[in-house]
Amino acid sequence: MILLDGKKTSADIKEEIALEVAELKRNEQKVPHLAAIIVGNNGASVTYVNAKVKACERVGFESTLIRLPENISEEDLLNEIEVLNVDNDIDGFIVQLPLPDHIDEQKVLMAVDPDKDVDGFHPTNVGKMALNLPTFISATPFGILELLERYNIETSGKNVVVIGRSHIVGSPMSILLSQKRKVGNATVTLTHSRTKNLSQITREADIIIAALGIPEFLKADMVKQDAVIIDVGITRLADASKKSGYRLVGDVAFNEVAEKASHITPVPGGVGPMTIAMLLKNTLLANKRRA
Repeated sequence: MILLDGKKTSADIKEEIALEVAELKRNEQKVPHLAAIIVGNNGASVTYVNAKVKACERVGFESTLIRLPENISEEDLLNEIEVLNVDNDIDGFIVQLPLPDHIDEQKVLMAVDPDKDVDGFHPTNVGKMALNLPTFISATPFGILELLERYNIETSGKNVVVIGRSHIVGSPMSILLSQKRKVGNATVTLTHSRTKNLSQITREADIIIAALGIPEFLKADMVKQDAVIIDVGITRLADASKKSGYRLVGDVAFNEVAEKASHITPVPGGVGPMTIAMLLKNTLLANKRRA
């Protein structure tokens, strides 16, 4: 069994990006500038955004963090987005999700300039992705593609099963892996909560991408020998034996599935670290396009 080490792979990608940024500086060219808007004080969101800011510093990007109050009106948030849309110094920006209940998330995502949408959530970019046109691929699917490529995992002609149909991971992964691309050309089955005989379907899979948000859902008896397992889920489970009082688990029952898998991502340290690395890669791409 080979562990797909997202922590090491993301560090490698950041190092590659840092070298490109250093070259831009040597040539007195504009370095990438990533901005982030965060509304309120959601603990997980604050942690994630702070990690993005640190990652920008590490690779030599400029970064701007805009903190807005929980009770900001939708109109005022949309105005903040428009300021970033027209700011020529900003190459790309993200609006950290989730947003407070009184704000229409879809309206906010639609307001972001597609050319600065480094999260890849705008319908224009989702449409380009579906048509296999150059665009920003959202960070988690982009990170999974990168892991598969860097570990030389063959996808062409393989039977891939995606569990979960979210717009952020499941649906785009099913499209990307079926496309004619280097990491693609697979036969993909997209499954979800209404799928019948799911275990029978997963047992036929050469590659399984679990992204449904149910801790330790995928068991060993649902997996064939030497399958490749990509675990996108992450959930906190209470654990009195841990100093923190909890442990992090994915959508895969790691210990039992790892015994059958040829390759598997750990949780934490698998897909998670890849998301920030790919957000940086998208921002570098935005900078190159604007240049």
